[in-house]
Amino acid sequence: MNVRRKQRLFAVSGILVLISAAIGVMLYTLNDSIDVFYTPSEIHEGKDATGAMPVIGQRIRIGGLVVPGSVKRDSESLAVRFDLMDLGPTVTVEYNGILPDLFREGQGIVATGTLTESTLIVAHEVLAKHDEEYMPPELAEKLGITHKKPEEAGY
Repeated sequence: MNVRRKQRLFAVSGILVLISAAIGVMLYTLNDSIDVFYTPSEIHEGKDATGAMPVIGQRIRIGGLVVPGSVKRDSESLAVRFDLMDLGPTVTVEYNGILPDLFREGQGIVATGTLTESTLIVAHEVLAKHDEEYMPPELAEKLGITHKKPEEAGY
């Protein structure tokens, strides 16, 4: 092999190694910002299709109905603690901040946060659904309700 071919081979190999390293770093970084959607039952039992269970410290998004009588507010701060349910077990959510205006007991919400214990999520965002007809498709499927898009429901 002549000298010129060796230089090209090393240059191409070096470029491929750099591209591979850049792709690896991007995938590693994106992995930390992915939020997987779970229902309270899936947190206890795992996903139906894969059986994947969330791990403590994982960022997740959870959707469910606020259990009536479970909302506890701290009188000295904006901290609030409430339970979420779908059909079976409940999961506790802690949030420190101003809740949406539509938040109330019995209301469907979606919270994004970190799983700190097996059934405790420390949320950094809480979203309330916009009306009484809509609910996330995954939750509607779990509850056995047919999911309707807002335009199909007459909105």
